Amino acid sequence: MRTRLLPLLIFLLALVLVAFGFPLALSVARAQQQRVVVDRIDDTARFAALAQFVTATDGNDTNSAERLTTLEEELTRYSTLYGIKAGVFFRNGTAMAGAPTGWTVPAKGEGYMAFHEALAGRRSHDPAQVWPWQRGRLVVASPVVREGDVIAVVVTDSPTGSMRSGTLHGWLLIAAGELAAMLLAVGAAFRLTGWVLRPVRVLDAVTHDIATGRMNSRVAAAGGPPELRRLAHSFNEMADNVEEVLEQQRAFVADASHQLRNPLSALLLRIELLALELPEGNEEIASVRTEGKRLAQVLDDLLGLALAEHAAADLQLTDVGALVAERVAAWRPLAEDKGVRLIADGSTAATGWADPVALSSALDAVIDNALKFTPEGEEVRVTVATDGPRATVTVTDRGPGLTDEELSRIGDRFWRAGRHQNIKGSGLGLSISRALLAAGGGTIAYAHHAPHGLCVTVTVPRTQP
Repeated sequence: MRTRLLPLLIFLLALVLVAFGFPLALSVARAQQQRVVVDRIDDTARFAALAQFVTATDGNDTNSAERLTTLEEELTRYSTLYGIKAGVFFRNGTAMAGAPTGWTVPAKGEGYMAFHEALAGRRSHDPAQVWPWQRGRLVVASPVVREGDVIAVVVTDSPTGSMRSGTLHGWLLIAAGELAAMLLAVGAAFRLTGWVLRPVRVLDAVTHDIATGRMNSRVAAAGGPPELRRLAHSFNEMADNVEEVLEQQRAFVADASHQLRNPLSALLLRIELLALELPEGNEEIASVRTEGKRLAQVLDDLLGLALAEHAAADLQLTDVGALVAERVAAWRPLAEDKGVRLIADGSTAATGWADPVALSSALDAVIDNALKFTPEGEEVRVTVATDGPRATVTVTDRGPGLTDEELSRIGDRFWRAGRHQNIKGSGLGLSISRALLAAGGGTIAYAHHAPHGLCVTVTVPRTQP
């Protein structure tokens, strides 16, 4: 969840920073240019004041000639000092004075437009924005006004390198600030998502523990938003109630099985006494005996199931290969009596973490089930193997097998296939095996075995749960 939430938060933060950064960058560029424009307007105003009383350039008017000389010296000094082209031009475009010498009014572009704007009596105040990646020049023009008429125009043509460098420097500062803000925001997002999702991770882990049979797992008190803390508290209450109900159910099954055992034993004893009064070989009494014994077996299995679901596993590092060899040797006499070959193969050095008693009981149930349904002359094969982090015991038989629908129900309590109802059993053996294995982190799975039969796979972890 964190990997999905973090990119979204970072993307939104980046959008916010970009939304603030672009207007700030534009304002920096405009402020830099406006500062230069204002400075050039002040310069052109000063030159316009000097040119205001220059009436001719032919030298006939001594005062006018002196003013013209002063204007030319000022323009030359200004151009030499700042590297800016500057000139005063009459309305017809001829030069009154200029620096460098020979500079004329541009015939097109920004200079041409600024010159004609000044002829209309307006100063340049908003020239086109020059960006750092452009190599343009900044042209500013101011009118020379005498007695209300525009008699000439002062034009300056400035290089923009310094202005563009200042703009770029400002942008770099903004980028550095935004990068620092982004790093802080990402760090805050990591802390925020960790704070929010930590209770969720704990809740997910506890839910998985309970789903795999560790009913005593609870959500520990942790930080996080108040809503998630309330959720954790409610989850613990729910788990307590569920565990209590399951405990009551197990206790009821165990108590019922135990309490019914004595009346059933007494009933079976009375049946035996009654059989002494009946003729030898009476079919009805034989049927009653069989059903009584079957009921006793069901009660024993119910008690075993209740104990299996209630007892905690005594996990040990177990030699699975040796345990399987022992159980196969114990069941081989029965297999030989039925004419079935019981074969053990695979790894003999596989180890896993399991309760040896529980694993033995589960293997007994699986092997017993395989021998029941395997016809004479066929084989039951028990294979031990290691598969990554788990050790597996696979029991395959050559019996009639199960359909897909039956395969989905195998292991349910009291369930038996309709065509196997006459075979001895209560339908609880595999349910008990699953409960015994689940207590130690093991599993049991069922599949078809080609060309016919059933494949049962028992797995236990190779690392300590």
